[in-house]
Amino acid sequence: MSDHEFDDFAQQIADAAEAFLRGLEAVSKEEDAGTAVPLMLLEVSQLLLAGARLGAQQDFQPEGEYQPDVGPDPDLDAMRLRLAAKLGPVDTYSHNFEPYDPETFTSSLSDDLTSIATDIANGLRHFRAGNVEEALWWWQYSYLASWGGQAVGVLGALHSVVAHSRLDLDVDESDQIEAADELLGQP
Repeated sequence: MSDHEFDDFAQQIADAAEAFLRGLEAVSKEEDAGTAVPLMLLEVSQLLLAGARLGAQQDFQPEGEYQPDVGPDPDLDAMRLRLAAKLGPVDTYSHNFEPYDPETFTSSLSDDLTSIATDIANGLRHFRAGNVEEALWWWQYSYLASWGGQAVGVLGALHSVVAHSRLDLDVDESDQIEAADELLGQP
């Protein structure tokens, strides 16, 4: 990868990170819960595209052994609480963290989205501080180690809410479907 391609790639990932953070914040403040879930589905899908691009690249190497200090993590708790309130009964979902291990666990969309945002914001702070290699290393590492798997679980849960709402499927999870319909304003 040439220097120009490297810088262009880094800028594209930074743009995707910024768009996700701004989009998630806007969705958390969205008045209509019925549009919030499909918008979250879109935001997570777009972020996963950036993550997949990171995963397809060679391993980025940080310049130093230790991460440069870029300041404290952003306080995203207010956003997390808004998301939890907006999602209500569909905030909790079942997730299979490791596809080759059949064990599932319960997770929270609001918690997972906030955790993803924290990882993404850390890389963005490195990028803005001019530590481009460190930013790419962080985004790639955290995509593979944490937020990529979380985002896949979140994407599946959000997709399920939208699909059940739109397709009116007759499945055993009637409480979840009813909550999704109510959240999306469907009769």
